Amino acid sequence: MLMQKERELIVEFGKKMSNAGLCPGTSGNLSILDRQSGYMAISPSGIDYFETTPTDIVILDLGTNVIDGCRKPSSEASLHAEFYKKKPNISAVVHTHSIYCTAFAVLNMPLKAVHFAIGSACAPEVPCAPYCLFGSNELAHTAPEYCKDSNAVLLANHGIVCCGTDISSAFSLAENMEYVAKLQYLAMSVGTPQLISDSEIVKVLERFKSYGQ
Repeated sequence: MLMQKERELIVEFGKKMSNAGLCPGTSGNLSILDRQSGYMAISPSGIDYFETTPTDIVILDLGTNVIDGCRKPSSEASLHAEFYKKKPNISAVVHTHSIYCTAFAVLNMPLKAVHFAIGSACAPEVPCAPYCLFGSNELAHTAPEYCKDSNAVLLANHGIVCCGTDISSAFSLAENMEYVAKLQYLAMSVGTPQLISDSEIVKVLERFKSYGQ
């Protein structure tokens, strides 16, 4: 089976996304790119994560042409493809509708440096792209433009997109950004959050370059 390992990983991390409460119902989607072949494996449209099997995963090229698979691919296939085109250092994309991130997307408000975990996005804040219809070419082209150097971007009135060098790092970033969003929400409900200063955020971003194994 073409991209067997990637298919299995998408099934595995789809269940993790659901268990983590990042994707209500069948919402959200995830993909992995094999840069050598130029093919991406992406979750199918509208299938429960716990019912999805490796054979349900769809293989596309970056023109979103189906290379292998009998299912309809995620409606956000073009969104994933554009991120891969614009960000040559990534090989996985996780798109969720997690509650706190989506709350700030509804507010059209970026995630700020309320906690050093924001550094995992490789930027001092996570911007919010303007509203575009889900599954549209407009969204696919607008979101990477607003993402810029960050590895995450909010989609107004929609959710968040997180990128990584592999599916594990993209998923971890989605969890971290939901944590930051929850902290920001809770802090704002009590008062005005005190943000980490610009000079300290520079140190945070530098520290994250060597974080982990």
